[in-house]
Formats: sequence, structure tokens, C-alpha cells
Amino acid sequence: MASSTISPNREFKEDHKIWDSLKQAIALSSGFKRWQEEQMTKELSKTTLDDRVRRYLQETLATLAY
Repeated sequence: MASSTISPNREFKEDHKIWDSLKQAIALSSGFKRWQEEQMTKELSKTTLDDRVRRYLQETLATLAY
């Protein structure tokens, strides 16, 4: 059986690039902007963009699953 030549570090870097690109696209979307305006509290304003996008995705997926 052939072994993989992709190193874990390379995979992590690629995943990180993909997440950064996706995160920026979501942050520019009208849905995220509307959600963020509705959610703006002192607690949320102290969080990173990464955390806000994750929370937005969690809430959106929970709504869709319901």
C-alpha cells in the first residue's frame, strides 16, 4: 500500500488557509452582518472575528436543523 506523502503540518496550513478564506467570505455576507448587528453586546464585541463567525455558524446550523 502506498503511504501518504502529505505531512500533517502541510495539511494544517491548507486547512488554516481554507478557514481564513471562508471566514472572510462569511464576514462579508449580508446575513452575518445582520446577525452581528442584532447580537452586538459588550460580550460579543470583545470576541474575535473567528469566534463570532463560529457562533454565527453554530446558530445558523442549529436553526436549519430545527
